[in-house]
Amino acid sequence: MESMIAKTPEPPYYAVIFTSVRTEKEEGYGETADRMVELASEQPGFLGVESARNEIGITVSYWKDLESIKNWKMNTEHTIARETGRTDWYQAFKVRIAKVERDYDFTK
Repeated sequence: MESMIAKTPEPPYYAVIFTSVRTEKEEGYGETADRMVELASEQPGFLGVESARNEIGITVSYWKDLESIKNWKMNTEHTIARETGRTDWYQAFKVRIAKVERDYDFTK
C-alpha cells in the first residue's frame, strides 16, 4: 500500500495549511480539487500534499520556499479555483503558512 503521507526532504521547508468548511454545493468540486493537486505537483518547489475531510477539511501542501508558495498562489488556474471556492464551495476557510524546522516519522 502506497503511503498517503507526503515524502518531504530534510527541513527546513514550508507547509501551507488550508482548513475549510464546505457548503452543500458539490458541482465541480471533486474535479477541481483533483486538478489543483495535479497542477500544484507540476509547480517548481512543490514537495507533496496531504488531505483529510470530516466536518472540516484540512489540506497541507509542502513547499521548498516562500517564493514557490507565492508563485503557486499567482497561478491563473489556481486563482480561478480560489474564487469559485469563495462563491460556491466554502462557508469558511483559513490559510496558514508555517516553516517546518523539524520532522520525524515512523513506519511499520
